Amino acid sequence: MFRPYAHRLHPTVASATLVFILSLTLLAIGCTPPPTGRPSTNNTTLNPNPNTTVPGTNTTSPAKLPGPDEVPADESKMAVEESKVVPAKTSEQLTPVVTPDEKPGVTLTDSVETKPAKPTGELTDPAVTDTPKDAAMKEEAAKEEVKADAKEEKPAAEEMTKKEAPVAEVASAKKTTTAASAGESKADPQDWLYWRGPEFNGISRATGLPDSWNPEGGEGSNVLWKRDDLGSRSTPVVMDGKLFILAAAEQGTPREGERVVCVDAKTGDTLWENRFNVYLSDVPVERVGWSAVTADPETDTVYALGVAGHFQCIDADTGKTVWLRKMHEEFGMLTTYGGRTNFPIVYEDLVIISGIVIGWGDMAKPAHRFLGMNKETGEVVWFTETTPLPYDTTYSAPSIKIVNGIPQYVIGAGDGKIWSIQPRTGQHIWNFAFAARGLYGTPIIEGDTVFMAQGEENVKSKEVDGKIVIDVDNTMGAVVSVDATKTGDISVSGQNWKVVELNGNRSAPLYVNDKLYVIDDRAKLFVLDPKTGEELFKKTQLGTKMFASPLYADGKIYTITENGRYYVLGIQEDGNVDILTKGRLPDGDATGSPICAQGLLYFPTSTCLYCVGTAGKETGFSGLPEQPKEVPVSEDPKPAHVQVIPAEALIYPGKGIDYRVKLFNSRGQFVKDADQVEYSVEGPAKIDASGKLTANEDAGHAPAYVTAKTDGLTGNARLRIVPPLPWSFDFEGIAINEMTGKGEPPITWVGARYRHVVREEDGSKVMVKITTIPKGTRSQSWMGHTDLHDYTIEADVKAQELEGQLPDIGLIAQGYEFILMGNESKARALTWITQQRIAKDVDFKLEPDVWYHMKLKVANQDDGTAKAQGKVWKKGEAEPEAWMVEVVDDVPNTTGSPGLFGNAKTGEIFLDNIKVTPNS
Repeated sequence: MFRPYAHRLHPTVASATLVFILSLTLLAIGCTPPPTGRPSTNNTTLNPNPNTTVPGTNTTSPAKLPGPDEVPADESKMAVEESKVVPAKTSEQLTPVVTPDEKPGVTLTDSVETKPAKPTGELTDPAVTDTPKDAAMKEEAAKEEVKADAKEEKPAAEEMTKKEAPVAEVASAKKTTTAASAGESKADPQDWLYWRGPEFNGISRATGLPDSWNPEGGEGSNVLWKRDDLGSRSTPVVMDGKLFILAAAEQGTPREGERVVCVDAKTGDTLWENRFNVYLSDVPVERVGWSAVTADPETDTVYALGVAGHFQCIDADTGKTVWLRKMHEEFGMLTTYGGRTNFPIVYEDLVIISGIVIGWGDMAKPAHRFLGMNKETGEVVWFTETTPLPYDTTYSAPSIKIVNGIPQYVIGAGDGKIWSIQPRTGQHIWNFAFAARGLYGTPIIEGDTVFMAQGEENVKSKEVDGKIVIDVDNTMGAVVSVDATKTGDISVSGQNWKVVELNGNRSAPLYVNDKLYVIDDRAKLFVLDPKTGEELFKKTQLGTKMFASPLYADGKIYTITENGRYYVLGIQEDGNVDILTKGRLPDGDATGSPICAQGLLYFPTSTCLYCVGTAGKETGFSGLPEQPKEVPVSEDPKPAHVQVIPAEALIYPGKGIDYRVKLFNSRGQFVKDADQVEYSVEGPAKIDASGKLTANEDAGHAPAYVTAKTDGLTGNARLRIVPPLPWSFDFEGIAINEMTGKGEPPITWVGARYRHVVREEDGSKVMVKITTIPKGTRSQSWMGHTDLHDYTIEADVKAQELEGQLPDIGLIAQGYEFILMGNESKARALTWITQQRIAKDVDFKLEPDVWYHMKLKVANQDDGTAKAQGKVWKKGEAEPEAWMVEVVDDVPNTTGSPGLFGNAKTGEIFLDNIKVTPNS
């Protein structure tokens, strides 16, 4: 039985797990100097008192949901009334945990003070190769270039990009057009634009839906169509009669990748498919399609984040790519074995995405970071972060609603906290410590309350001398109710109630008619009182394993367990459930969630996509409930935050950027476009009074920092200036700290600092990938522009042997890798590390403490393929004429940044004399 308890618990002895986490964190922090970064300039003023509410705001309660035989009009009911707190269990009632040596556990003081996010200017910059639209065009232009055997840029191939138009100005921050927005929406309320629906809570207002369905189909079945070639782990979305879903492409072949598929929502017929590669990623084939497509009716586009960080805006009618961002190469977004890819969400003129980012400069250390991009151009508008050095990667998907008169973007983060962020600015509103590891589930927002479940090790928070102190608990899993009207670190003050030992790591809760429905990881359905967390009825056993989130529609709950059991549950008058229909899928399982659009139900499974409805029967729709209203800007017209756009950029020497400035109040509401701005720049560039920046012609591999002063406030932006090829790096010009004996790699390299240092070795300064970063010893880094192609990268490398083990050393070019596998005694060329769809290797024994010279050449071929060739030889010896290993890719990566790969878990890696040159 799970245990409810209040937020003011007496601390128990901290668990041994905390000691382990803390020791790793301290080790990570102490192993290398912090990355060089400029001082923060913070001008945004949020409520400094975490125990008070923001003044001048109103609340709106959610509407009562219709039952199967009723369609209420303008009927509402309070979702959250006066909160009650269940008495806490004392420390004597809880089972204490001690460390292995029987000493008291460690108390962890939260390392981040809650304060407004950094100004956009000092946050990490993405590599913008001219514009993201150009990036999409150039990638396909490279294919056309090889086919035409020409050297100049050509228009993008038809299958990827739509007709180029001038890069659009950022849409007005006052524009409100989508279902997530604060005002009127152009969205059809019966469409399903986001994986959790138009209200971000898994609820459809459709009526007249089937009480049962049978995946076997056949005569008389209400399965209207099914596609056994569209099995996926993703959840589909529906817009304007079209269904969009992420799925694997050409599984089990050397062409395997990922795709967005668009089908006719009524017939299931394919309308188009946008295919893209999975590359430079550890994600296994089973986890391709982890995220979900998000649709935007205003621009008639959809947004998809692939498991390898391939983030694109796609024309919903044609399937052509409008713009593309390579999130791993440009920002250092982590793409891991878990496939834990975040979900894009549209808000007004922005599309917001997040992930664990290991960037450059003052964002070189890992953190769960968030990017607000112009949805029409992909330009970075804001970039913010959470607690540095999180223990885990990110799983959670966001929700957006107006709370207490203010729009809030709410998500579970990799640092184990629930975060609320202003969606227009990225500034923090509040955070709540919930777990010792990264949060998986999706929060829901009802009225002024956030509900969320998790299945990790719990934490308990307390205030000591004005600081929030977090203890790791000795229980696993919890459901929490959080007061979302507060600001700051509300880990103590914001908790209404928490129920522990209810392990709901994956499936999102449902809030229906003043009841909270939670399905735990073992597929047990709990019904809780949302005011107290009290369990109201005996749990309902649905199966043994749960991943997908349930759908509520027409008085029923539709769900499928991970091991393939499907259910339709009826909700009784008292809120308890009964099983109307149950069965087992003929094949496969379900990680994607059921949805409802235009009166049709859609069930994604790993082997099939089903459309269910009653032929010839009209369904009803009760209408979306009235949404809470945003407080007028006139109540707080004073500017408090300067937004410098673009917040991040990467340009060539001699190229320019037109900066512009917007002003927002303390609530994150747009006030005005700044008309009188004092611009300045630090670095090899010039900026005029209008905000036009031009990089110096002779600038090379250098950062620049833009400052904008207006209305007594200051905002910032960052950019990297990286020259065209050729490049050469020998590290001799890097300063070595006399006290530490270490220097830092080039500041413009993404993912290099923090994981590497520069030090003296064999009479020269060399770059060393160190073994003392617990979660960074195996990683990749990138050096610059992502539109580069047809080039060769080479370097001197040396491996350290540690306890009889050797590291892996690799070079990256155009999305391909050449790796010396130390312990395997192989030299391997590949593009997708875990799938190895085109991988080839040869025998090669890497000797420790011996310098070698590695070379990787990638070239786009006239026949539309790409060829990657690698070789290695001992430094000082003659270069062999023949290539050691060669792969040809029929579905090529046509552009990509040069970079480095290293696995230093079993020994340090030494690099020197790195060169990148165009192919002759």
